[in-house]
Amino acid sequence: MHIFMQKLISPNAPGSGQLLALILSRQATTRPDIERVSGLSRATVAHRLDELLEIGLIDETAARQPSGGRPARILKLNESFAVTLAADIGESVTRVAVTDLGPRILAEQTVAIDVGSGPLPILGEIARCGRALLKRVGRKPSQVFGVGLSLPAPVDHEGGRVVGPSVMRQWDNFDIRGWLEKSLGIDALIDNDVNLMALSEHRRFYPNADHFFFVKAGTGIGSGIVTRGQVYRGGRGASGDIGHIQFDAPKAPLCRCGKLGCVEARAAGWAIARDLRTLGFEGQTARDVMALLDRGTPECIRRIREAGRVLGEVLADVVSILNPTTIVIGGTLSQAGEHLIAGTREMIYQRCLPLAIEGLAIHTARSDDRAGILGAAQLVIDAKLQPSAIGATVARVVG
Repeated sequence: MHIFMQKLISPNAPGSGQLLALILSRQATTRPDIERVSGLSRATVAHRLDELLEIGLIDETAARQPSGGRPARILKLNESFAVTLAADIGESVTRVAVTDLGPRILAEQTVAIDVGSGPLPILGEIARCGRALLKRVGRKPSQVFGVGLSLPAPVDHEGGRVVGPSVMRQWDNFDIRGWLEKSLGIDALIDNDVNLMALSEHRRFYPNADHFFFVKAGTGIGSGIVTRGQVYRGGRGASGDIGHIQFDAPKAPLCRCGKLGCVEARAAGWAIARDLRTLGFEGQTARDVMALLDRGTPECIRRIREAGRVLGEVLADVVSILNPTTIVIGGTLSQAGEHLIAGTREMIYQRCLPLAIEGLAIHTARSDDRAGILGAAQLVIDAKLQPSAIGATVARVVG
């Protein structure tokens, strides 16, 4: 085994993994920066970085950063060192991709399959597509960090299973992680789709936002919380379920969950479509609603603005409790832009104390519909490049 891998795997390993963590977090991206942040000597930093460079895990780029003296070269992750498999399961479509460590999609395939088909048909398709895509990009299983899975359901992240009621009715307590690991021979990680959308949006566009709140407003409504770069999942993986917060109101509408007055029953895409059907318009989903908006349908515009104010009601409570610095609204309905977000912003500013909204930024998402799959890839990358795991990761890829 390579000497570097022996050092990394040893319980008494030197801090090459910690130096990598500084580079990945952008706390230090040059040799002088690493010396300053780590407190290590120039010789020690040089030795440990040489190990990372020799193994091919990082690159020292030609780009230079002014350092007060001679410009310093920038250190960065070698994004082609390995790949991930990632899959995003939707209600009617599953997308599978191979990504580099950016992550950027290198190859992908979409399969039309209903989530109600159950775990075995869908996971079987993911495994089949994964093998074909790896062959297409010329990567061996040993060069794959792992497979990440995005699910439209509450998830036990540690246990690798769906928990609680959801659209994935046949999936409860099925050992998703175990099945994928046995089938593909690589580690598997799973999470809720909104958590992974939040993770991807945060890493790509708001990496300096320490208290980040992401809302997915689509056919359903959910949210993800990222605090100091880490996803907050709660005790049972049910954090961020704002879609089923209830409000007392006359003639409260029935939600898909069976309760009355949920945020989702008042502001989700399916609820807007329901109300528009009573006015003679056809539609079932958030995409149908957006098609009506694109045609400039006044009734649709009015209903979306109302939905924005409903989101503002619940997000005002979120701001008062969690005090995020950044709120990003994504999902299909976010394409309505100011028609949706103006009412949201209005309710938050109206209901929250000045201290809670001081410096608060509210934006629509910049990610496209690949946020879930890129978040699934990021989940794997984060797990495999943390200092405690890096030795085993390198041993698998290089060994």
